[in-house]
Order: sequence, then C-alpha cells, then structure tokens
Amino acid sequence: MSDIDARFAQAQADVTQLPERPGNLTLLRLYALFKQASAGDVHGDKPGFADIVGKYKYEAWAALQGTPADTAKEHYIELVESLKSGASA
Repeated sequence: MSDIDARFAQAQADVTQLPERPGNLTLLRLYALFKQASAGDVHGDKPGFADIVGKYKYEAWAALQGTPADTAKEHYIELVESLKSGASA
C-alpha cells in the first residue's frame, strides 16, 4: 500500500471519530472526494427530482469530474485533518 493510500485509509477511519458532525456542505464535499478517489469520475444516471439528497450527492461528485484519484485523496485527507483540528465545519 502506498503512502497516499495508507493516509487515505486513516482519514476514512478518522472521519468517523470527529468530535462533532460536520455541516451538510462539508459532508457533501467529503462524499464527493471519497467517491472521486475510490470510483473515479461520476457514472450512472442523475437521480430525479424526488431524490433530492441523491441529486446533491451526484452533482457534488460530478463537479470533480477529471480530478485524478490521488489528488482527490489528498484533498480528502486535508479536509479530514482540518475537521479534526476544528479549523472547518
């Protein structure tokens, strides 16, 4: 396992141990970065109007289209680190 993969795995574990739940926009950012890092560019059909949460998740992920997996992992790690230190919510 490379260094970036090990740090990404640690950040995934750390995010479940945050002292407080991040806001919805931060949760969307975490979701999108995780999906881009682990599954690549968005795929599948965009959820319909009735699935508001799914639509926002899809759009957040789609906004990262073309971002390399390692870059998404770095951003995910940085975001989790800032949340752990209380710098952003």
